[in-house]
Amino acid sequence: MKKVVLKLEINKNKIKKKAMKTVLGLSGVESFSVDIKEKRLTLIGNIDAVKVVAKLRKLCDVEIISVGPAKEEEKYEPKDSTKQNRTNPMFYGADSIEEGPRPNRCVIM
Repeated sequence: MKKVVLKLEINKNKIKKKAMKTVLGLSGVESFSVDIKEKRLTLIGNIDAVKVVAKLRKLCDVEIISVGPAKEEEKYEPKDSTKQNRTNPMFYGADSIEEGPRPNRCVIM
């Protein structure tokens, strides 16, 4: 997974639409975002930055700002309720049916 940040000289909305369509047509692109104010295009996926630039240069001027590994999202793992410590005093000294009553325990019938 790579994260590629490109600077595009986008002057018209029509060029932006064509650039987005071109990026969507590339294989390996998992996600992308366009920042109009900073004129940046961010791509994430298994892509070759040189091929992306070659495709986009047909539409507008392109500069590579950075190419690097994409940060993996941290996966949230909820805690299992079965792994909690049982500190409730009602669980201490409980007998199972198979074991039968123990002679040194109090049994109320």
